[in-house]
Amino acid sequence: MAITEAQFMDDYKTRMLEMYSSSITEASKSQQYRVLASVVRDYYAKHWQETKTRYQKEDDKQVYYFSIEFLPGRFLPQNMLNLGIQDIVANGLNKLGIDLNHIIEQEPDPGLGNGGLGRLASEFLDSAASEGIAMHGNGIRYQYGLFKQEFINGYQVELPDDWLRNGNIWEVRRENRACVVHFGGHVWLKEDSFGKNHAIYENAEDVIAVPYDIGIVGYHNEVVNNLRLWSAELPYNEHQRYTLAEKQKVNEITQILYPDDSNYEGRLLRLKQEYFFVSAGVQSIVRSYRRHHRNLDDFGEKISIHINDTHPAMAVAELMRVLMDNESLSWEKAWNITEQVMSYTNHTLLSEALETWPEDMFAQTVPRIYQIVQEIDRRFRLKMVPLYGAELVQSVAPIADGYVRMAYLAVIGSHSVNGVAKIHSQLLQDSVLNGLYRMYPERFNNKTNGITFRRWLEVANPNLTNLLDNQIGQKWHKSPHFLRSFEVVAKDKDVLKKLAAVKHRNKVAFANYVQEHLHERINPKAIFDVQIKRLHAYKRQLLHVMYIIDEYLQIKSGQPLPNPRVHIFGAKAAPSYRYAKQIIKLINALAEQINHDPDVKNQLKIIFVPNYGVSLAEKIIPAADVSEQISLAGKEASGTSNMKLMANGAITLATMDGANIEMFDAVGSENMVTFGLTVDDVENYQNYHSADFYSKDQRIQRILNALVDGTIKDIESEGRDIFNSLVQYNDQYFLLADYESYAQAQEKIDMLYQKPDCWGKMMAYNVANSGRFSSDYTVIRYAEDIWHAKVPASIE
Repeated sequence: MAITEAQFMDDYKTRMLEMYSSSITEASKSQQYRVLASVVRDYYAKHWQETKTRYQKEDDKQVYYFSIEFLPGRFLPQNMLNLGIQDIVANGLNKLGIDLNHIIEQEPDPGLGNGGLGRLASEFLDSAASEGIAMHGNGIRYQYGLFKQEFINGYQVELPDDWLRNGNIWEVRRENRACVVHFGGHVWLKEDSFGKNHAIYENAEDVIAVPYDIGIVGYHNEVVNNLRLWSAELPYNEHQRYTLAEKQKVNEITQILYPDDSNYEGRLLRLKQEYFFVSAGVQSIVRSYRRHHRNLDDFGEKISIHINDTHPAMAVAELMRVLMDNESLSWEKAWNITEQVMSYTNHTLLSEALETWPEDMFAQTVPRIYQIVQEIDRRFRLKMVPLYGAELVQSVAPIADGYVRMAYLAVIGSHSVNGVAKIHSQLLQDSVLNGLYRMYPERFNNKTNGITFRRWLEVANPNLTNLLDNQIGQKWHKSPHFLRSFEVVAKDKDVLKKLAAVKHRNKVAFANYVQEHLHERINPKAIFDVQIKRLHAYKRQLLHVMYIIDEYLQIKSGQPLPNPRVHIFGAKAAPSYRYAKQIIKLINALAEQINHDPDVKNQLKIIFVPNYGVSLAEKIIPAADVSEQISLAGKEASGTSNMKLMANGAITLATMDGANIEMFDAVGSENMVTFGLTVDDVENYQNYHSADFYSKDQRIQRILNALVDGTIKDIESEGRDIFNSLVQYNDQYFLLADYESYAQAQEKIDMLYQKPDCWGKMMAYNVANSGRFSSDYTVIRYAEDIWHAKVPASIE
């Protein structure tokens, strides 16, 4: 973007006066941020409108990515980078006496997501805009997001994440594009004089969905796509007054991400959330299409709707509703369009994460959608039972055993179904969705996840970015596979020394952050051993904790560690997930004890960073030495933190699970440390008895006894429950079976870290071979293979 420092400085000073009638020196840092964000938004506003106009003029196919969560991180640094103005802004602000880094810290992370699912959705939006693909997000404008995590006496406490307290400068409210969403009541079909049925709603609870749009700026290409987030409001009626209870009931729909689903009310609210943003999104898409097309004949050629995991699966039935009830299409024509339009990504192998809804709840909450799902189920059975038999069809039908099953609805109503890593996609076909794979083999495919190097190198790690630019040029900024050339350059020992120096600077920066915010001193020369992801038993943070206890007992017995270690955790547990919250308490109790034990000194530290999110990841990932990707094989769909850490030169310690396998293929056994049971080992394990490992292995015995014998203070109930889960209740995720192999892998890490040249080469090889995991390439594959959308940008 062609602006000068002088122009920017003038724009900034003028906007400060317009917004706050204040001089720059009198303004607070928060005001300085809002002024800067406002100026940056103006710089891409014209491109936003021009992009929309061009799409309409050229009648490009539009892709809509439906996701219950997005996790974009701060918009300011990303937008400045993609506009190519970050240096101009930094220099201009510096001349005005302002530090850009201090201003960036004023932006709250948008509370729109939780973990990998939401981050992937945001990576895809960034990549699509940067590749010139007409793809837009559709989600919910959560008032409070998930929650703000704090630790009190080691326990996770959930506080409201009031990220919208000061508004969101990046969004534009478009009340003229609002939609009505129907809940509850009674729906019946009335036949008109032409023999067509019309849905009649009686006593329905109508909610107004108001869209807020955020521009998604492409990288140096003047493309700005759209993220549309919906907010729930009461219908405006000057003759009706609503009670506070009625207002609260509607506000709850878009208040928080993932309400507590451990009770009926929480489940009901979640069901309402899912239908709310699906219905609003589908209505908006059809309405937009109809403004520029005389009929729906080409709808399937011009529109793609992508279902990101099962949460938006009602899009299948909602599109049918709109096409039949609002547009008067026959079932057959509407179904043909729906199959052509819909595609579905599955993100899990865990049966409990494949959403199901009790039929009575579903029927009462979304009665018209229930009628349509019933008809989809009836026609599916009618077609498939003669071909595959009643037993198989019953096992994969959309409605069975009193439940509506969303994953099966998504597969049946889509033309494409994909997993997110090769092993994950294979397991979907072989087990989780095997029955539907037998019926629709042509629909199944793989699209391995990816990350945006703009965010995770250029924004998060400018030190490494500068080193790469100096050594291999800047082509990798647009085509990350050019990182491969760093592999050759890094054979030079001077380059490896520079790479090590970059890592050390990043570790010092993180150590300073920890001291300032958590009041703990950590040694930048120690191994920074990092595990950052959602807290869940299958991700096996507890296996990592077992090794820390092992290290601690070793120190207490008088044996020093081969290298000092800092174990770094970042994770939230779902508010109702008691076991995960017990593990958090264990980690924090262990940290309190180890970090203040004079026998330990600087050999061992635990840092659990509260309220983990994108901005914290940008601080942790560049500093990481070791990337813990230790899920039980066959449980992690893909993972993307593994790719981010790899790109930043961390050495992956991993099971052969998810995308770890493809990373292993990229770097080889010399540059990655693997351990543990394989998928086949887990599936073929006969008669696993975890108690046998406990009774026969003295090392495991010492570790687990520390949970219950008072060695670790302040965990009496948590320690006993965790101990019982591993010994009495047979260790669901095979931690004890994998422990010896994991410990050996950790010992290998220690040995390798003591050889700086070897470690440096491993770092360089990981950085150099990470480019293939760019989400730019992933989105292009989606566009070409699934959405059949235009891909104007070329890969060099």
